Amino acid sequence: MVEIGGKPMLWHIMKIYEAHGFNDFIILLGYKGYVIKEYFSNYYLHTSDVTIDLAENKTIIHNNRSEKWRITLIDTGELAMTGARIRKAKAYTEGQPFMLTYGDGVADVNVRNLVDAHQKSGKAITMTSVQPEGRFGALDINSSNEIVRFAEKPKGDGNWINGGFFVCEQSVFDYLPAGDDLVFEQEPLRQLAEDGRMNAFRHTGFWKPMDALRDKQQLESLWAKDQAPWKVW
Repeated sequence: MVEIGGKPMLWHIMKIYEAHGFNDFIILLGYKGYVIKEYFSNYYLHTSDVTIDLAENKTIIHNNRSEKWRITLIDTGELAMTGARIRKAKAYTEGQPFMLTYGDGVADVNVRNLVDAHQKSGKAITMTSVQPEGRFGALDINSSNEIVRFAEKPKGDGNWINGGFFVCEQSVFDYLPAGDDLVFEQEPLRQLAEDGRMNAFRHTGFWKPMDALRDKQQLESLWAKDQAPWKVW
């Protein structure tokens, strides 16, 4: 619920999906999940003009500007880890393939292309893979100690990492045994990879997790300058 440009990070992520035609969301709630419930419970009211008639005890909505989202909010427990939370959502996926992401990162991922790549792969799960920026600047120095190239934030060491935008088949639930201590990124994903059931969707565009105050400030700056690459809507 940390805000970028006056809107929670969660809202930005949902807008990315909406831009590609996906409007049905399941949000897995944990610590302070009631804050997210209250936000969406009042969202319609806060994004519309209203007349509140206290004498008649009624509210009239004018000029509704809210998104056409269907949102299911599930209490998965304050202490449940990522794998346990996903398993508890199975009943709400209606036996269909589903997408999955975290609540702390944005990207200009083409979600339609991601889904297409997953369907073509025939795998149980497709993970968006990204190459994060290096933390420090990089210098290219020749034999004469002359700096011939300076890159402020080059890509990291060339490795691909989990970018957090997944497409999953129902069979992924077979890799999620009972227990609130189940971490999705550990045994479940390792086993899926070892079984040859995981596909990679390489994303070379913008990707940014918000892990620290510095990240929030960078995202805020991009939004304020109207240069936010993830704003695809």
